Amino acid sequence: MLYLIGLGLGDAKDITVKGLEVVQQCSRVYLEAYTSILTVGKEALEEFYGKELILADRETVEQNADTVLKDAHQCDVAFLVVGDPFGATTHSDLVLRAVKLGIPYRVIHNASILNAVGCCGLQLYNFGETVSIVFWTDTWKPESFFDKITKNKKNGMHTLCLLDIKVKEQSLENLMRGKKIYEPPRYMRVNEAAEQLLAIVQNRRREGEDPEVIEDTICVGLARVGAVDQKIVSGTLQEMTTAELGGPLHSMIVTGVLHPLEIEMLKLFSVNKVIFEN
Repeated sequence: MLYLIGLGLGDAKDITVKGLEVVQQCSRVYLEAYTSILTVGKEALEEFYGKELILADRETVEQNADTVLKDAHQCDVAFLVVGDPFGATTHSDLVLRAVKLGIPYRVIHNASILNAVGCCGLQLYNFGETVSIVFWTDTWKPESFFDKITKNKKNGMHTLCLLDIKVKEQSLENLMRGKKIYEPPRYMRVNEAAEQLLAIVQNRRREGEDPEVIEDTICVGLARVGAVDQKIVSGTLQEMTTAELGGPLHSMIVTGVLHPLEIEMLKLFSVNKVIFEN
């Protein structure tokens, strides 16, 4: 049996009782280590679970999934995912591979940023399509996520922006040379995401557009949601460029039409309460 087990968002203790029982009975336990991170490391999880964990990076899951599924006909294998198992599409691919091989599977769900984001006071049913904001490079500056934010904004919906994570990534030079040398991990901050959005706003104005999202658009920055030191800040998109939220992981929300109750909640986390008076 293949078990996909959500770990929640905070630390080792966020796993469900059901999930922990399954982990302790499995022959092999993999920890997915590239779509998100917890506030504690692999060693802390191993100590709490009483089980050795095998790190599964992107290459393992997407190119060598057979190693994860090996012998899962005869024994139990667990695949641990920060948040909920289906928060990333790559995990659906693992399920499809298992089914194709005739391996039964079971999912044990947990909290995800997709529902825990309600901690900021915005109502979950007022959210539109979720987007990912990626790190720009000197030669690659995609703007497609901005169009999705704009669509949500026109419909009065909020947009949850998941910010880029770079783990075990190779530089172009090392990739071309076939060297297995990896860059240090990078986690996008709310400040960086806001700066990229503002750059796109300026680009669209130069092209003659009148963007739906502007400097004064109300946004929410979130960091380490689910941890004891989680941080939430609300303010304008411009103010998000200087907001201090501390270490990873960060997420950001671009708001749509705000309900009076949502406004009252956002005031609790505001950089400047005056902006909510209007």
